[in-house]
Amino acid sequence: MAALWHATGRDTAEELVNVPEQADERRAGVARLMGQVLRQQRAEAGLSLRETATLARYDFGWLGRAERGEYLLPENHAAVLDALFGTGGLLVELRRAANIGHTSHLSARLAGATSGQEVMLVLQVQGRSVPVTLSRREFGRLLAAGVLSSAMPGLADADQVDRVAQAINAPARVDTEVIAYFRRVLAEHYAADKMLGPRSLLNPVLAQIDVLDELRRGAAGAHAEPLLQVLSHYGEMAGWLYQDLGQLEPATQWTRRAAEWAQCASDANMAAYALVRQSNIAALSGDYAGVVQLAEAARRNPAGVEPKLLALAAQQQARGLVMLGQTDACFTLLEDAGEALKDHPQVRQPDVPVYLHHYDLATLCEQSAVCYRAAGQVATAAAILQEQIAATPAHLVRDRGHLTAKLAVALATTDPARAATLGLETIATAKQTGSARIWRELRTLDGDLARRWPGHSVAATFHDALASR
Repeated sequence: MAALWHATGRDTAEELVNVPEQADERRAGVARLMGQVLRQQRAEAGLSLRETATLARYDFGWLGRAERGEYLLPENHAAVLDALFGTGGLLVELRRAANIGHTSHLSARLAGATSGQEVMLVLQVQGRSVPVTLSRREFGRLLAAGVLSSAMPGLADADQVDRVAQAINAPARVDTEVIAYFRRVLAEHYAADKMLGPRSLLNPVLAQIDVLDELRRGAAGAHAEPLLQVLSHYGEMAGWLYQDLGQLEPATQWTRRAAEWAQCASDANMAAYALVRQSNIAALSGDYAGVVQLAEAARRNPAGVEPKLLALAAQQQARGLVMLGQTDACFTLLEDAGEALKDHPQVRQPDVPVYLHHYDLATLCEQSAVCYRAAGQVATAAAILQEQIAATPAHLVRDRGHLTAKLAVALATTDPARAATLGLETIATAKQTGSARIWRELRTLDGDLARRWPGHSVAATFHDALASR
């Protein structure tokens, strides 16, 4: 039998939480939240504290301190309690949240509120949902300590929590502040996606869509259309995340749902943007005629449509045309897109899709690299991508990885050693982010190297590394 767990020596010194500095306040907040989860899970299991300690082979006194939030369980002990309660790794993920800088896979959504003194959350990890009830004061402390900042981006204080929670309980109470909250969260997701990739963000986005859809059912009056607009933007984000995971069927389904919600909201920009997104998905399946048709449809009724969106649609149409062999038409459209972005460097309407706020000439230039590569102008494509990589901050891990993989493919024609070396460097990023776009480029690179440079030693090393991922 395993020895009984207990907390002595180094464990006690490290895990007791009673120092009020900022880092220790974060650890203290995690300890209190873990204690609340432990108490609720034990009560649901119908176990006494002593019975739980016996089953977990843990010291009774220290487990009691952990439930009271006075002791921060070590990660290996949290894992055993996760197994006992069937919480799917939630306690382990909470324990890791005590460390500043940890990339959390935990998400949380507001499930409602009571009379105003309590907040009901649903914590989610690895597909497992665990409800937890906290006092409004405790929730505010957790927000202030940053414990839930990655799990619930966009909430600044407990007053905002209360407002959103009350709307969840009574959808007719949806107001502009509640809608603005969900807009802020979406902007946070967009920023996080560039760093983390889709794996960490999909579940939080889907959970928030569930909440928004419930609000939609009860919302009325002047707030119905703005809520539908926000819902359409979340639907498009879900489609994008599925696309980046390589799951094109749900990507298409969510993008089409986004288009439906946009039509209901009379949002011409999102309706056109959804067509561009469907065009982008069509490119991944090799339907280049569809790429052109969908992008052209997005440009068909320009009145009231954001000029940046029309430029994006022209770029997407150009991508399809070059793959169909219509090189001149492709580069004419790219020139048109560039002129539009020069004339309109800023969006005219603040509620356009988040991506358009960041769409600029540099992004268009990066996107044009695929057209130059397809047209046989490999040196130009490589130069563009190298410039973009140099301009991309290191913390945008997913974006840098995708650019590097594309550069490797461009270099495979003339410099197999460097192409394979870049490919080797990018495998780790693909694993970290789960980005199917990066894996797709790496598979293309592997095929190009094998075909053009059979027997090349560095290319063979890259092939073996890719095959063993």
